[in-house]
Amino acid sequence: MQPAAEGTGIIAGGAARAVFDVVGVTNVLAKTIGPTNPYNVVRATLNGLLKQCAPADIAAKRGKSVEEILG
Repeated sequence: MQPAAEGTGIIAGGAARAVFDVVGVTNVLAKTIGPTNPYNVVRATLNGLLKQCAPADIAAKRGKSVEEILG
């Protein structure tokens, strides 16, 4: 999963697309590598979304400001 440019929409297959629709993610690129069992794809997508960190969290861990992290 990675963020996409504004206006790109959801570029993902099957079960991952459904998860992004329900969650409200609008611009994302995603690729399923390996088995494409829908149950496992949904679990992996949800786990990936739950493990994402906010820029403020990453900046605090690195001892930098948010502006330095985002560029």
